[in-house]
Amino acid sequence: MGILGKIFTWWDGATIGTLLWSSRNGVHVGTDAQGNKYYRSKKKTGDGRERRWVIYEGANDASRVPAEWHGWLHGSFDDVPESHLPPPRIWEADYTPNATGTAAAYRPAGALERGGQRARATGDYEAWSPDA
Repeated sequence: MGILGKIFTWWDGATIGTLLWSSRNGVHVGTDAQGNKYYRSKKKTGDGRERRWVIYEGANDASRVPAEWHGWLHGSFDDVPESHLPPPRIWEADYTPNATGTAAAYRPAGALERGGQRARATGDYEAWSPDA
């Protein structure tokens, strides 16, 4: 993405303004396996809390935040998630991106994208009529 894209677009990574603001007002606390970078504010807000935010590596998609970092972002604990993680289980699946809106999205039988042919009603449905 060119320099103009970085200045004006927010949906594909952070803008230059966000990157500059983050480097000036935030402290980098960690990076997850996908390359997303997590920050906390240098100063506390008026009610004594700190701001926490993420700069996505690639497209801005909240489903790309792992559960452990989601808990940290929302203040469930103060330390970085690595100190709170249990060992990985053998049955845990690796992250798969949200496929909604892409060609890989789930489309059940009868969906318009698959030809729109659905099974006929079996008689257990009766249409509403205003005259009845």
